Amino acid sequence: MSVNPRNLSSSYGSIFIKTAITLIVVSLTTLLILRTLLHSFIASDLDTIIFEVKEGSTLNSVSSELAKKGIFPYPRIFSTYARIQGLEKLIQPGEYEITKITSPVSLLEKMTNGDLFQRKITLVEGWTIEQVLETLWNNETIIREIETKDPKLLADLLSLDVSSAEGMIFPDTYFFTKGATDISIIRRAHINLQNMLDDAWEDRLGGLPYDDPYEALTMASIIEKESSTRSEKGYISSVFINRLERGMRLQSDPTVIYGMGEDYDGSITRAALAQVTPFNTYRINGLPPSPIALAGLESLHASLNPFQSDYLYFVSQGDGSHYFSENLDEHNEAVGRFRRTNDLKSK
Repeated sequence: MSVNPRNLSSSYGSIFIKTAITLIVVSLTTLLILRTLLHSFIASDLDTIIFEVKEGSTLNSVSSELAKKGIFPYPRIFSTYARIQGLEKLIQPGEYEITKITSPVSLLEKMTNGDLFQRKITLVEGWTIEQVLETLWNNETIIREIETKDPKLLADLLSLDVSSAEGMIFPDTYFFTKGATDISIIRRAHINLQNMLDDAWEDRLGGLPYDDPYEALTMASIIEKESSTRSEKGYISSVFINRLERGMRLQSDPTVIYGMGEDYDGSITRAALAQVTPFNTYRINGLPPSPIALAGLESLHASLNPFQSDYLYFVSQGDGSHYFSENLDEHNEAVGRFRRTNDLKSK
């Protein structure tokens, strides 16, 4: 039986076409699957993940670590895609945030662009520089380079043009990446303070009893410690301004407490009030030699824009607010009244 060459050729052609079509379909299906995997969200069932690329990591080690942590279980796909895109040697070390809308492709883009995860730390109004440093040092992601809590030594370290670093940084929330140093954050906070202080000084009222912005900052720190009530800060400032203009001592308890340092145990003793120190404003004239704490923007504004008043005294009402008086008799009456009220509450 003879075979028709035309039929045989036609049969081979049909097989070739079917095979080619199958290969094309398989290839397209594979490409579609790979595209889907590379562009799908890789943490859809997880909360936000912080993934760290260690210093010296290779593309293969990063791919393996992603698989080991269950973030993207296809290390060869991840590494092959990176090589095809020419990104193999562009991955940067550091922490990267993986959210519910992060895909392998977008993660790789973050890694090659150095789009690192931003941590944050808040420095609070009214803190001392010692409290700031302790907060920075207690954060395990911040590298410690500062070895002193002494405001004077820190001023030298920061090359400040004042004798103390107390109050010389601005209270705010600062963002940083893992491995940032304590001194880098302090420097940023100082620059922030300088900008805020310069702007506030430019907008100050005329005729204030300050020789320079530093004295205004010192006053702002006292206001910060005297009251946390926003609506009162302008009146607190007016009391101190009025006293300075009349040659009266400030008689501010927070300055005394600051000067007592570790000796302060919750109460100001008669001995402490009688002791002459640079910060005992019951015993010295004018302002203390430096700020006593971090002053917020509202206190800074109040020190340079006090309310107009004839107040010379104020006393705490025990609820965070204060009663203001224009003369000593009224003030003593208010003090007695609030003491009697407190005595009744304690019974």
